[in-house]
Amino acid sequence: MIIYYSSNKLKKLCETEALGNKAFGLKQAEKIRQRIKEFEAAPSLHDISRLPPPRCHELKGNRKGCLAVVLTDNIRLIFKSNHDSVPLLSTGGLDWRAVTSIIILEVTDYHGD
Repeated sequence: MIIYYSSNKLKKLCETEALGNKAFGLKQAEKIRQRIKEFEAAPSLHDISRLPPPRCHELKGNRKGCLAVVLTDNIRLIFKSNHDSVPLLSTGGLDWRAVTSIIILEVTDYHGD
Protein backbone atom coordinates (compact mmCIF):
# COMPACT_ATOMS: atom_id res chain seq x y z
CA MET A 1 0.00 0.00 0.00
CA ILE A 2 0.94 3.61 -0.40
CA ILE A 3 1.12 5.49 2.90
CA TYR A 4 0.61 9.19 3.49
CA TYR A 5 0.50 11.16 6.74
CA SER A 6 -1.77 13.94 7.95
CA SER A 7 1.29 16.08 8.74
CA ASN A 8 5.04 16.13 8.18
CA LYS A 9 5.52 16.10 11.95
CA LEU A 10 3.55 12.85 12.29
CA LYS A 11 5.53 11.32 9.40
CA LYS A 12 8.82 12.14 11.11
CA LEU A 13 7.61 10.77 14.46
CA CYS A 14 6.44 7.53 12.85
CA GLU A 15 9.40 6.96 10.53
CA THR A 16 12.39 8.32 12.47
CA GLU A 17 13.48 5.91 15.20
CA ALA A 18 15.00 8.47 17.60
CA LEU A 19 12.09 10.93 17.30
CA GLY A 20 9.46 8.18 17.62
CA ASN A 21 11.15 6.62 20.65
CA LYS A 22 11.27 10.00 22.37
CA ALA A 23 7.67 10.95 21.53
CA PHE A 24 5.94 7.60 22.06
CA GLY A 25 8.32 5.52 24.15
CA LEU A 26 10.35 2.58 22.86
CA LYS A 27 7.65 -0.13 22.97
CA GLN A 28 4.96 1.95 21.29
CA ALA A 29 7.36 3.44 18.69
CA GLU A 30 8.50 -0.06 17.71
CA LYS A 31 4.86 -1.13 17.22
CA ILE A 32 4.18 1.94 15.09
CA ARG A 33 7.12 1.15 12.83
CA GLN A 34 6.04 -2.52 12.68
CA ARG A 35 2.48 -1.61 11.63
CA ILE A 36 3.80 0.78 8.98
CA LYS A 37 6.01 -1.99 7.57
CA GLU A 38 2.96 -4.27 7.48
CA PHE A 39 1.01 -1.61 5.55
CA GLU A 40 3.90 -1.11 3.11
CA ALA A 41 4.15 -4.85 2.45
CA ALA A 42 0.42 -5.35 1.91
CA PRO A 43 -1.06 -4.93 -1.59
CA SER A 44 -4.37 -3.78 -0.06
CA LEU A 45 -6.08 -3.23 3.26
CA HIS A 46 -7.64 -6.67 2.89
CA ASP A 47 -4.19 -8.16 3.54
CA ILE A 48 -3.94 -6.59 7.01
CA SER A 49 -5.18 -8.99 9.67
CA ARG A 50 -8.40 -8.29 11.50
CA LEU A 51 -7.19 -10.69 14.17
CA PRO A 52 -4.56 -9.92 16.82
CA PRO A 53 -1.99 -8.55 16.93
CA PRO A 54 -2.91 -5.78 14.40
CA ARG A 55 -6.67 -6.31 14.72
CA CYS A 56 -7.50 -3.86 11.95
CA HIS A 57 -11.04 -2.56 12.41
CA GLU A 58 -13.40 0.14 11.20
CA LEU A 59 -14.40 2.77 13.73
CA LYS A 60 -17.87 4.04 14.59
CA GLY A 61 -19.52 7.16 15.96
CA ASN A 62 -17.57 10.39 15.57
CA ARG A 63 -14.70 8.41 13.99
CA LYS A 64 -16.84 6.75 11.30
CA GLY A 65 -14.87 6.46 8.06
CA CYS A 66 -11.62 5.84 9.93
CA LEU A 67 -9.92 2.57 10.78
CA ALA A 68 -7.48 1.55 13.49
CA VAL A 69 -4.83 -1.03 14.27
CA VAL A 70 -3.71 -1.95 17.77
CA LEU A 71 -0.34 -0.72 18.99
CA THR A 72 -0.28 -1.29 22.76
CA ASP A 73 -3.07 -1.68 25.31
CA ASN A 74 -5.59 1.05 24.35
CA ILE A 75 -3.29 2.94 21.97
CA ARG A 76 -4.30 2.81 18.29
CA LEU A 77 -2.86 3.95 14.97
CA ILE A 78 -5.78 5.76 13.28
CA PHE A 79 -5.96 6.01 9.49
CA LYS A 80 -8.40 6.22 6.59
CA SER A 81 -8.58 5.38 2.91
CA ASN A 82 -6.67 7.87 0.77
CA HIS A 83 -8.68 7.59 -2.45
CA ASP A 84 -10.55 10.41 -4.19
CA SER A 85 -13.66 8.29 -3.93
CA VAL A 86 -13.71 5.85 -1.00
CA PRO A 87 -14.03 2.33 -2.47
CA LEU A 88 -17.33 0.85 -1.33
CA LEU A 89 -19.00 -2.52 -1.75
CA SER A 90 -22.46 -2.73 -3.32
CA THR A 91 -23.76 -3.25 0.23
CA GLY A 92 -22.30 0.11 1.27
CA GLY A 93 -19.39 -1.11 3.37
CA LEU A 94 -15.74 -0.32 2.74
CA ASP A 95 -14.17 -2.45 -0.01
CA TRP A 96 -10.98 -3.48 1.82
CA ARG A 97 -9.58 -5.14 -1.33
CA ALA A 98 -9.73 -1.84 -3.25
CA VAL A 99 -8.01 0.25 -0.56
CA THR A 100 -4.41 0.52 -1.77
CA SER A 101 -3.55 3.91 -0.29
CA ILE A 102 -4.06 5.18 3.26
CA ILE A 103 -3.42 8.33 5.23
CA ILE A 104 -2.27 7.97 8.82
CA LEU A 105 -4.11 10.49 10.97
CA GLU A 106 -2.90 10.01 14.53
CA VAL A 107 -1.68 7.78 17.32
CA THR A 108 -4.09 7.96 20.23
CA ASP A 109 -6.21 6.31 22.90
CA TYR A 110 -9.72 7.09 21.63
CA HIS A 111 -11.44 5.02 24.30
CA GLY A 112 -13.56 7.44 26.28
CA ASP A 113 -14.12 9.87 23.38
